[in-house]
Amino acid sequence: MNLLGAASEFKFANMADYITAIQSAPSNVNVAALVGHTTLRNNVMGDLLRAATESEVTQMCQQLESALNAGALGLSTGLAYKNANFATPDEVQAFGPVLKAHNALYTTHLRTEFDAVLDAMDEAFAMEKLFEIKVIISHLKCAGKNNWGRAPELIERFSVQGAHSRCSCDAYPYAASSSTLDLKQVTSDFEIFITWSEPHPEMAERSLQEIADVWQLSLIDTAKKLQPAGAVYHGLNEKDVAMILAFDKTMIGSDGLPCDPHPHPRLWGSFPRVLGKYAREDGIFSLATAIHKMTGLSASNYGLTDRGEIGLGKFADLVLFDSDAICDNATFINSELPASGVHRVWTNGQATFLNDQVVPAHSGKFLTSVGE
Repeated sequence: MNLLGAASEFKFANMADYITAIQSAPSNVNVAALVGHTTLRNNVMGDLLRAATESEVTQMCQQLESALNAGALGLSTGLAYKNANFATPDEVQAFGPVLKAHNALYTTHLRTEFDAVLDAMDEAFAMEKLFEIKVIISHLKCAGKNNWGRAPELIERFSVQGAHSRCSCDAYPYAASSSTLDLKQVTSDFEIFITWSEPHPEMAERSLQEIADVWQLSLIDTAKKLQPAGAVYHGLNEKDVAMILAFDKTMIGSDGLPCDPHPHPRLWGSFPRVLGKYAREDGIFSLATAIHKMTGLSASNYGLTDRGEIGLGKFADLVLFDSDAICDNATFINSELPASGVHRVWTNGQATFLNDQVVPAHSGKFLTSVGE
């Protein structure tokens, strides 16, 4: 899991300690935090490749309660990943009463984004039905060639919840995902681009198929030989991506991992790409709608008061950009190229980006759902 940083960075025993550290050494950005379900599992379980016991679930609920009291906004699950995949729906639903008591939200990386994605969405929506809590699906997508063209089905699933539902989602503006090289996702249906490999760094920035041809191995044996490694999976359909981005409940997210040895370009390009490609060039929504999807809608969904909109008395988190020039420059090869067209950034009223340079104002704050 080196995508998340070095082991030495995991030094906070609890959420309160983390918040204290943020407040003691603020950065140029605001920080709002969720509690990781896998973090809770890791804290109380010696073996993550099984369901939690009743006693372990009780301990996790107690730790969640403590973190929410400290200022966390809610719980985040990553049920598709190996360390959480053995968690049963009952294990996840055990957190519902704690979240409801704190008016906290539930965000989830679905148990699957492939063929059974609708069932996975229903599992997530059950948290709203059972506990009347807000549910956010992280980076909604139709993954895998078999699922291309299913975006209307996914969007329709939200309507089944009813007009009263507060369920929403986020998405990133690329037809490719990124993670570690996962043997379960190895396929010849689409390109898999290897971003890094610990045993074979010389094979980075090549497709898995190209490496397989060089080594004269099957795709799966090539993947095994490369591990541990990182990969970009070009497993999404551009029409599905655009349709989900345009969905009125969709926020814009980057899903970027700054500790990734070779990050996906979404880390550097997501928001300018939405403004430049999808709003200005493709016209799937207006510039105002694009901005709302990455500001006001997000602030509202996460309960961040006095943010996300420009107005008297609100916090001045602002970006000055040229709507005719803004565009992403990061590519899958050169993934850390800054965007064009951004002139100034302010965080809580202090300039943090000016004349193409980061200004170390350190004006960022730790945010809770009830203000600062």
